[in-house]
Amino acid sequence: MLWVTPSQFFRASAEALVMKAPAGALNVVATKGVEPGTLMTMSQVLEDAARKSGVKGLRVATLSGPSHAEEVGQRMATTVVAAAHTLADAKECQLAFNRAWFRVYTSGDHLGVELGGALKNVIALAAGIADGLGLGDNAKAALMTRGLAEITRLGVALGAKASTFSGLTGMGDLIVTCMSRHSRNRAVGERLGKGEKWEEIKKGMRQVAEGVVSCQSAMEMAKKWQVEMPLCSQVHSVLFEGKSAAQAMKDLMGRELKSEA
Repeated sequence: MLWVTPSQFFRASAEALVMKAPAGALNVVATKGVEPGTLMTMSQVLEDAARKSGVKGLRVATLSGPSHAEEVGQRMATTVVAAAHTLADAKECQLAFNRAWFRVYTSGDHLGVELGGALKNVIALAAGIADGLGLGDNAKAALMTRGLAEITRLGVALGAKASTFSGLTGMGDLIVTCMSRHSRNRAVGERLGKGEKWEEIKKGMRQVAEGVVSCQSAMEMAKKWQVEMPLCSQVHSVLFEGKSAAQAMKDLMGRELKSEA
């Protein structure tokens, strides 16, 4: 069974449909996000819904990576990662989805794969803000690099492997989401950089920008696990606290000097 509901509505779908999942079948989650409040990844939300519904033995895997639907639908070369609690489940997902034009790797770091896929959307908002401000390639490269450092720092604090974030569901997904014309999160960030407010932007949107919700979750996780995430914090301030994009970028550049490591 394949689960692709946007993260804001994922729990409602999971609670309504998890009892209909075929017994013993592998459930593959392709939604990227972290639920505000519970701070659960989407696979964890599905498992939680199963427990509450009395469904036992639910098998869950995650399929994630740099895979904009516009290109996947045209069978353009794409590479992703299948992650699960067991290698057997990850391999089953790999074999089910792998095609000549859609290559699937496996990973045993289920949490890291999901966190990378969710949190890169926040950094894509920041990259879009840089575009909207007209800051150029140097600024975007810095935002992507330091954003990956933030994602990795938080992921490791939660128990994920640092190496996962150097792979397809970390760096790979971050690159495509920050750079692509298909990226909704980058596009929303660009409008924020040009001075629009989130409340205005969302009124005219027909698609979901997952990074907005993930930004809220990122700040909740950073506070709970005491992880410094200055870039995500500034994106949050622009989205929800009325801060101007220009001031947010100025504050990032004016932070206390320190070692990159």
